[in-house]
Amino acid sequence: MFLGHFALAFAAKRVVPSVPLPGLFLAVQAADVEWPVLVAMGIEQVRIAPGDTAFTPLEFVSYPYSHSLLCLTLTAVGVAFAVGRTSRKTILATGLLVVSHWLLDWISHRPDMPLVPGGGRYGLGLWNSIPATLAVELTLFAAGLTVYLTTTRARTAAGRWGLLGLVAFLLVAYLGAAFGPPPPNVPALVGTALFGTLLVIAWSWWVDRGRESRVRP
Repeated sequence: MFLGHFALAFAAKRVVPSVPLPGLFLAVQAADVEWPVLVAMGIEQVRIAPGDTAFTPLEFVSYPYSHSLLCLTLTAVGVAFAVGRTSRKTILATGLLVVSHWLLDWISHRPDMPLVPGGGRYGLGLWNSIPATLAVELTLFAAGLTVYLTTTRARTAAGRWGLLGLVAFLLVAYLGAAFGPPPPNVPALVGTALFGTLLVIAWSWWVDRGRESRVRP
C-alpha cells in the first residue's frame, strides 16, 4: 500500500496535533526508509517481475528486517520516542503508526509479509485486483486528507499551495507506479524509492511550517 500509509499520517494530526506532519510521515514510512537501504546492501531482496500481482511489477522476495511485524515493532519504539517524546499519548500514537505499515501491507500484498524474520509470511492480496486497490487506497487517502484539512488551517501560501502540490505529487507518483512502465532495474528502483520517500518527508516539513492546528494539543 502507498496512499493508505499517508492517509493515516494525515488523519493522525487530529489525535496528536503537537507532532509535526513530517514526524507522522516518517512514522508511517519507517519501513520504506529502511527497505531500499537494506536492498542496496544485499540484506533484503526484490525482483522486478511484471505480473507477480496485477497492481505492481515488484516481487518482494525477502524483507525480514524492514517489513516483519517483530522488527517493525522494535523500530516503532525508537521512532516513537524520537518523534512523539512530548507525552505518553504521542509516543503511543507514533509507535502505532510505525506498526500500521505492516497491517496495511498485509491487506494489500500477496502472502509475503513476515511476522518474524524467517517465519511464515502472510497477505490478503488486495493487489490482485486493480479496481479494488484503487477504491480502497483512494478512499482512505481522501478520508485522511479530509481529517487533516479540518484539523489544520493554512497560515502561509506554502501551507496552502505546498499542501496542494504535495497531494498532487503523491497521486501522480501512485498512479505512475501503478500504470507506468516497471523500473528498468533494481538499483534504479532503490534510488527512486529512497529519494522519493525522503523528498515527501521533507516536503511535508515545508507544508507543516505554513499550517497551524485548529485543535488544542
